[in-house]
Amino acid sequence: MTALYTWDVFSTLDGYGSYAEGADWGGYWGKQGPELLAHRAGLFDTDQRMVFGATTFRENAQVMITGDDPLTLDEWNVRMLRMPATVVSATLQDTLGWPDATIVRGDAVDTVIRLKEASDVPLRSQASLSLNWALLAAGLVDRLQVTVFPVISGRTGTSPVLAGAGDVDLELLESRTLDGRTQELVYRPTPR
Repeated sequence: MTALYTWDVFSTLDGYGSYAEGADWGGYWGKQGPELLAHRAGLFDTDQRMVFGATTFRENAQVMITGDDPLTLDEWNVRMLRMPATVVSATLQDTLGWPDATIVRGDAVDTVIRLKEASDVPLRSQASLSLNWALLAAGLVDRLQVTVFPVISGRTGTSPVLAGAGDVDLELLESRTLDGRTQELVYRPTPR
């Protein structure tokens, strides 16, 4: 049996995963609320293995290990940091202080195929856009979980979430509204 792989990503309504440095949005585009944060904590309440690309891993480690960002106090981030992590990277030399991380060199698709076959817990990837575009094209993403924040960041948005994803059919499996404004959509993707 292969482990379920979920690509978990945040997005604005217009499809951006982050915003330009100096833009004054604040974390979660200023739209976090108690229901969103409790739901996120619940998602990270069970055993899972995190899978990261190098860029997202560096960004997460910098913020979460150094504690430079107040969002690191959110319970879901604390729980994510406690999970084992596999980082697919040709450039990282160390785990940057992440308590239980392993750096794997080589092809991301091959790495995740091996992880899915060997893991006795589900796999989850937070952001890691280019890594997950490749995995999506290879049919290795079992769930695409998109949290859509009610903002349009056409002027300041960066990192278009699905720009490199290719053509994919999506079957909606779940949807929920959090704090009366933020949408979480969970899909079963099928590459075309």
